Amino acid sequence: MPRLKIASWNINSVRIRLPIIAQLVRDESPDIICLQETKAQNTDFPLAAIQRLGYPHVILNGQRMHHGVAILSKLPLVEERRFDWQDNGEARHIGVRLPNGILLENVYVPAGGDIPDRTLNPKFGQKLDFVQRMTRWSERLRDPTIILGDFNIAPLECDVWSHKALLDVVSHTPVEVEALTGLMQSHDWVDVARTHVPAPGRLYTWWSYRNRDHTVNDRGRRLDHVWVSPAMKDTLTGFRVLEPARSWEKPSDHIPLVAEFTL
Repeated sequence: MPRLKIASWNINSVRIRLPIIAQLVRDESPDIICLQETKAQNTDFPLAAIQRLGYPHVILNGQRMHHGVAILSKLPLVEERRFDWQDNGEARHIGVRLPNGILLENVYVPAGGDIPDRTLNPKFGQKLDFVQRMTRWSERLRDPTIILGDFNIAPLECDVWSHKALLDVVSHTPVEVEALTGLMQSHDWVDVARTHVPAPGRLYTWWSYRNRDHTVNDRGRRLDHVWVSPAMKDTLTGFRVLEPARSWEKPSDHIPLVAEFTL
């Protein structure tokens, strides 16, 4: 496995978006696709359709209607893990080990509701606690690891269309940024996107459905991330966000991230 291409995508319902998953495969042919927000319990996942696209190894952690994560792979995968960082049974993590021993962790952090106050909005507290549980896990991590997915936090001022306008908006509040920064520091994680598009370069991965044409005012946020252990930094050979995918037919509100490695 000298070269590895991984795509990560909050697909916002895998069954509805099968055509654009197929388009991603035609355009990029990633070795592994990590999906978040699949919105399908395991028995309803379109397994046969995914396998026809060339991904025989499919690892699922699904849930009816909401949440759900999946790893689709051309390569054999071992050591499945499903951490309950939400602490309520929600399907928000799936982890595997690649044939070369590297861990791959696919995560869907909860959005956290609309009010950035854990007293007035329990969902916000659950989000912060989720990141804290990830941090405790990360502190003990020793294996080379790729962690990716929809983290639902845009940490840098340049990760949102307007830092000033979004300071009190869930996904960019100081308390969320502090929590995500603590997670990053707990393992000295390398932010793959910002190694290839250094700050303050424009880099968004999500645009609201409320805007009929997301390109008109470009009110994006960088909510999706790919991080790697420090030992893997020199294996990175490429990274792109596939912004045209936001305009594909029946798109997700998120776009795919593609990271490439030489291992």
